[in-house]
Amino acid sequence: MWPGLVQTAKEGGVDVIESYVFWNGHEPSPGQYYFGGRYDLVKFVKTIQQAGMYMILRIGPFVAAEWNYGGVPAWLHYVPGTVFRTDNEPFKNYMQKFMTVIVDLMKKEKLFASQGGPIILAQVENEYGYYEKFYGEGGKRYAQWSARMAVAQNTGVPWIMCQQWDAPDPVINTCNSFYCDDFTPSSPNRPKIWTENWPGWFKTFGAPDPHRPVEDVAFSVARFFQKGGSVHNYYMYHGGTNFGRTAGGPFITTSYDYDAPVDEYGLPRLPKWSHLKELHKAIKLCEHALLNGDKTNHSLGPSQEVDVYTDSSGSCAAFLSNTDDKNDKTVEFRNVSYHLPAWSVSILPDCKNVVFNTAKLTSQTPVVKMIPEKLRQPKWEVFVENAGTWGEADLIKNSLDDHINITKDASDYLWYTTSVFVSDDEEFLKKGTKPVLLIESKGHALHVFVNKELQGSASGNGTVFTYKYKEPIPLKAGKNEIALLSMTVGLPTAGPYYEFIGAGLTSVKIEGLGNGTLELSENSWSYKIGVQGEHLGIYKAESMNTVKWNSTSEPPKMQALTWYKAIVDPPSGTEPIGLDMLHMGKGMAWLNGEEIGRYWPRKSSKHEKCVVECNYRGKFMPDKCFTGCGEPTQRWYHVPRSWFKPSGNILVIFEEKGGDPSKISFARRTVSS
Repeated sequence: MWPGLVQTAKEGGVDVIESYVFWNGHEPSPGQYYFGGRYDLVKFVKTIQQAGMYMILRIGPFVAAEWNYGGVPAWLHYVPGTVFRTDNEPFKNYMQKFMTVIVDLMKKEKLFASQGGPIILAQVENEYGYYEKFYGEGGKRYAQWSARMAVAQNTGVPWIMCQQWDAPDPVINTCNSFYCDDFTPSSPNRPKIWTENWPGWFKTFGAPDPHRPVEDVAFSVARFFQKGGSVHNYYMYHGGTNFGRTAGGPFITTSYDYDAPVDEYGLPRLPKWSHLKELHKAIKLCEHALLNGDKTNHSLGPSQEVDVYTDSSGSCAAFLSNTDDKNDKTVEFRNVSYHLPAWSVSILPDCKNVVFNTAKLTSQTPVVKMIPEKLRQPKWEVFVENAGTWGEADLIKNSLDDHINITKDASDYLWYTTSVFVSDDEEFLKKGTKPVLLIESKGHALHVFVNKELQGSASGNGTVFTYKYKEPIPLKAGKNEIALLSMTVGLPTAGPYYEFIGAGLTSVKIEGLGNGTLELSENSWSYKIGVQGEHLGIYKAESMNTVKWNSTSEPPKMQALTWYKAIVDPPSGTEPIGLDMLHMGKGMAWLNGEEIGRYWPRKSSKHEKCVVECNYRGKFMPDKCFTGCGEPTQRWYHVPRSWFKPSGNILVIFEEKGGDPSKISFARRTVSS
């Protein structure tokens, strides 16, 4: 998809593509590097170069980005004595080594602008200014070390640090926000750079869908250039998809659409894309005056002003703004009246004629539809997992240990399995009542199985992701197996000491037995990392037959721990494709061995505040313009067209708690005016 996406950006008036470099994608184990497939960084930069565009390379290598573990490899947390993002020798050694690998790779391919390549700026670290204080003097030393280490790489291009107020010269500190017109670099000889203007926001499973109106996005960009801005970047211009297990959070959706000018499927989002295209054109008409002119500012009213750029050759550009968030105004500038809608900027490239006003939309709003297309006569096969420890236990302990410390993120899944003996004379057996299982967990989600039967599920998305489970369970006389499938849904992505935030069970009890409450936390627990099909890789063609699949004309419904395999034809047409998982429970999906990602049609609360129409006037915050209250946060999962073969495609689904696979369908994303 890269060439098409880059071209759509170029047509939208973009000159530069900015991207992170994902450390955990490129160094999956210490010293073992990967630059294939989606991680082919050289190919990506060359795709941009071939389009005649520039590149800003944000190496980090900490990136946040709502990406698993903020882009830092999980293995690094388990190198003895390591603390992320502070003056810590193991962390700095691995970080410098990776940074050098990336810089050397770019130099070898002559991709820095100093070598005639497209990379004009590089970034070290990311938004560290927010967290530096939590690390005390070690944080300050680390920030300074990061800057010096980067500069010493001798790329021949400037280095930037965003949200880093103490960045030392020659590193340039930059702004990330919804608005950066008031931003002043921490040294007068640095240009005013906006690394992240958020034209939308990310989604989390179980939350509504955030949107940012394009009039406000355009207003923020125009204000930035009105106030002497030099480089502006959208985060995201194309958000794309967190395929596989790359979404972090926890609970960040597989979709990373971001309400961006180019949508998740690669289509221009109108009117956002086209309105910003017109804005970019208008700003570029002012280029000569902006680059060479002197700026003067005049008040035109209580919330109205003009910034004028003039140079000795007589070129002149003006930005008239009205920051009143309620009232339209008419202002006088150079003896001419101009009408300024509330919360808008007018651009006058010749100081006379308005070529663009940020609040006036001239492009159509199209109708975007997901047109369902049933799977054509799929042949279904099914494999059902065992509930609880399969094969040899990875660990047996008389305690509840941290989920992430055991899995080291090799899988989302961890089985905690124990057994409880119930004597024949238990009172509840005679009364026909049920004892109650009480579980406390520090995240992220859980399925409860008693004697191989699913009893219920729980999840938590609080500040530290804790939740409780309290439900009656059917116990029989004799031995009972309690198998708890604990799940992570993306590891934390940022925050001070975020790598020490744990997950998994902290307490398990049973109430309502003859002896009172039975404390199971110090029982003998068997631990098993992952589920069997995942461990055997049965979603890949070459490993598919390591288990016995059962053929069926009608796939079983509402069955937990079930793998479904269907042979499918590609959908008709050429439009982008989404996989409709509305009727499934929670799990993961693959097509021809490629990871589509986590699916979970978890609904947002219908009590959230959603809007029918969003008022663009006034300061924007992520909760200002929600839609989709009471609906699943994500229903469709992007499947790139290039993943399909002409026929015989293998769709594999692992369903954790039960759904109706007969209702799975593909949908074509169509746009009509």
